Amino acid sequence: MTPTLLRLVAGGAGIALLSLADALPAQSASMPKVGALARGDAVLFESRTLKQSGDDITATFRTVFVKPAKAPGGEWFGSRTVVTVRCKAGTAAVKENRYYSDAKFTKVASEKIVGVPGYAAPVPGSVPAIAFKHLCPS
Repeated sequence: MTPTLLRLVAGGAGIALLSLADALPAQSASMPKVGALARGDAVLFESRTLKQSGDDITATFRTVFVKPAKAPGGEWFGSRTVVTVRCKAGTAAVKENRYYSDAKFTKVASEKIVGVPGYAAPVPGSVPAIAFKHLCPS
């Protein structure tokens, strides 16, 4: 586990050193870090969600915000994005996107499910670009 943000927590008789990763959904072998966005937000791959159908590879990626994003109605602590890639075509499409208003990813603040996904070359530095790089062999 790679700590991305460290903070000191004082309480009682001692001081404990905690990382942001300690409060996140389990970052383990089933959810390894596969990249980061420009501002340092970690992108995790939910390996149990990987599905392949013909040329389409679909998987879910979580983005853990280093600093909560301000949004109407509160703050967002991260997102969960379902991406489908077509390696041979060099394209990707977002099928679902959810933003969470708590650090444990239990309270959905915003949700968008795409009826007909639009495939295009992924924008460099985006979650679909990280997904494409992770899911498609060089």
